This record gives sequence, structure tokens and C-alpha cells, in this order.
Amino acid sequence: MSEITKEEFSARFKARMLAAAFPQSDFDDGGSIAEYADETAPTYWETDWQREEGPEACADADMSYWGE
Repeated sequence: MSEITKEEFSARFKARMLAAAFPQSDFDDGGSIAEYADETAPTYWETDWQREEGPEACADADMSYWGE
């Protein structure tokens, strides 16, 4: 299996977050979920074991803290 590119990882991470939040596109404080995903996805991709977990699993883990 070939390694996922940073671009593909980020796109899938963002898609997972946006799908989970739909129809909401912003956080309660007005911040953009899409912008948050764009900023956050690369931090997961840069860590080998997190990249190996996959973008959807990383997005799910990140979202598990939302609302706390």
C-alpha cells in the first residue's frame, strides 16, 4: 500500500469533519470548521502513527473533544 499524500490526507480529513458537522459549517463561536480542518489536518499527517491511522480516524479523534 502506498503512503497517502499530505494533500489527500488533508482533503479526506476535512471531508470527514464537514460531513459530521453537516448542516453546520461553523463552530458555535463563529469559527469555520473548514478552516479549522485545513489548519489541523497537517499536524496529524506529520505524525507517523497518526498518519497510519488514517484521516478519518484522526478527524474522529479530534472531533471527540468538541463540545468539552
